[in-house]
Amino acid sequence: MTALREIVRTCTNVHVARAALASIGGEFAERFTADASRRDLPSGVLAARMVRAFALHAADDERRSVEAAARGADQPVLVGLRYILAKGLGAGRTAAADVAADTPPAWAICAARDGVWRD
Repeated sequence: MTALREIVRTCTNVHVARAALASIGGEFAERFTADASRRDLPSGVLAARMVRAFALHAADDERRSVEAAARGADQPVLVGLRYILAKGLGAGRTAAADVAADTPPAWAICAARDGVWRD
């Protein structure tokens, strides 16, 4: 089973996503939890939604990037999950002057429009 398939199979569950985020830990988990709080969501809910949206809308090159990041890692699911969540938070994104810093990535916006973010 590929790392991405395992991430989607397990981390679309809010409880598993929360536990995986706790396992990642450190500054990343703190930053993610703070971002989730600003959105009035528990961290596990936001993480599970981001994984689900990634699975439905990410381009093939992004999917390959998750697999490449996870390949050979001691904890491939956690490494891949971190990659997905970082993309969801907009890590490494160049902020344009006319775009708010907390604007979600395009695939997350598309997912919201398609109803993926609804409970």
